[in-house]
Amino acid sequence: MKLNVSGVTFEYDSRPVLEDVSLAVDTDEILGVVGPNGAGKSTLLQTLNRILTPDASSIAVDGAPLESLSRDALAKTMGYVPQHDQDGFPATVFDTVLMGRKPYIDWSPRSEDIDRVRSIIDRLGLAELAMRDVQSLSGGQRQKVLIGRALAQDPEVLLLDEPTSDLDLYHQLDVLDVIREHVADGIAAVMAIHDLNMAARYSDKLVMLKDGQVYASGGPEILTEANLEAVYEVEATVRTDGEHRVILPEAPLR
Repeated sequence: MKLNVSGVTFEYDSRPVLEDVSLAVDTDEILGVVGPNGAGKSTLLQTLNRILTPDASSIAVDGAPLESLSRDALAKTMGYVPQHDQDGFPATVFDTVLMGRKPYIDWSPRSEDIDRVRSIIDRLGLAELAMRDVQSLSGGQRQKVLIGRALAQDPEVLLLDEPTSDLDLYHQLDVLDVIREHVADGIAAVMAIHDLNMAARYSDKLVMLKDGQVYASGGPEILTEANLEAVYEVEATVRTDGEHRVILPEAPLR
């Protein structure tokens, strides 16, 4: 599977938000999208999932244009994990993950749908919470539930909008390990993420956005002191610790 994105442009009230953004990601890869607030990260993910309609773009999965897919076919192709669940209505962990099977269900869940949901819940370590109301869970647990709902779609591409926002360090690592584990099973992921050290640790590729445009793209090696200064307007020290780059912010530019 290969996701090819070319020339994504999006305006909101005549204000450019994305300008000619291009990227590519393959099966077994995590593509991290980084950049400051307002750079267009969330908007980019929403155009990939057709929540927003870009003014111009070429988006294809294995050569098939995204706009040619029905809503059910799109849901089987793209699994979307928002920063926060907007539903807010009472639902158990099991029922929330089961919602991800909607593209496969005509009238009522089949035994294979139930089995798939149970498998995902077990794998995410949520079995003991399966009958709990999602709203009663911790932030890290709720984030796993949202990931489980997206995985229940059996997507080819997992889109994640700030999956570690508002999580403590333990749950940040736990959630990112879950994502990496499922990507290794044969899907791709595009992940908007603020934490540059986590981005460097977990991403195979990176796209750095500034003012809605791609400023740099490549591997974690694009996280250089010069690029961080230009994109984030901060002084930073970048070191290599074993396999990983370590970013140490020093001070904002004056």
